[in-house]
Amino acid sequence: MLLCNYLSESVNIYTFADELTSRKTRKFPLYKGRDNSRVLYISGVALQLAKSHNQTTMDIASGIVSHLSGIRGDVFRVQIVPPGSIYLELTDPFLAAWLQNLVVTYLEESGERETRKITGQNSSRLFAIQYAHARCYSLLLLAHREGLIKLTESIPDMSQNSASDHLVSAEQIPWLNDEQKLRLTHPAEGRLIAELVQVIDNLECPDVSGAVNWEKVALDLSQAFEAFWSQCRIWGKVKISAPELAQARLGLVIATQSVLRCLLVDKLGAVAPVEL
Repeated sequence: MLLCNYLSESVNIYTFADELTSRKTRKFPLYKGRDNSRVLYISGVALQLAKSHNQTTMDIASGIVSHLSGIRGDVFRVQIVPPGSIYLELTDPFLAAWLQNLVVTYLEESGERETRKITGQNSSRLFAIQYAHARCYSLLLLAHREGLIKLTESIPDMSQNSASDHLVSAEQIPWLNDEQKLRLTHPAEGRLIAELVQVIDNLECPDVSGAVNWEKVALDLSQAFEAFWSQCRIWGKVKISAPELAQARLGLVIATQSVLRCLLVDKLGAVAPVEL
């Protein structure tokens, strides 16, 4: 996890204990907040260090925060919450860059697929995940054909009913408004972004991934997408009066399709259909 690496570097100021700074996210005192209106991480590392170092918790937290703000103030806003918890909130420009990277690159498969799969060919949970993926795919193809977005991949052979190709954006998505704030401010948009962040955290942290219930992860993401799709319009008045918002929402659809495909194929050993 990106934040874990930054936090570890700052912790180095106060300790030479390699076993602490080299810990993976599962053991490192850093966890994601539950507020879907922002992407927030909370760390109790200062509380942990205070037990073994001759400094107060607030002094340690202040030093870590000072270092973090100096090296990566563009990535997150940092705050100390008594008695010494460190709150790290990702900034809108950083989230926009992260989302853009997600929609213009391929999520690579790990090479070793999970042997634990959803049981039963007619699993309702598997169907819900596959349905969400197929819905994302069809929405993106429609938007591409209407010229609302431009995808780099050619239109697939729908008769094969399998997403063998990745759909990625061929252009910059207008994530930010003129004030450099995310256009995506609806609660359902925030929830979907938060789920995407959580999935990528799990995918990129091998020490955590071994214990992850990928079926639940994929189902949570598919449910967040369904809530987003039911509450956040793309066509109609939004397309006409706020085309940049429509494009930003389609950017979320691209990101969701890519991540769902990775989960279905690589983690669940299932087909990622383009239609059902």
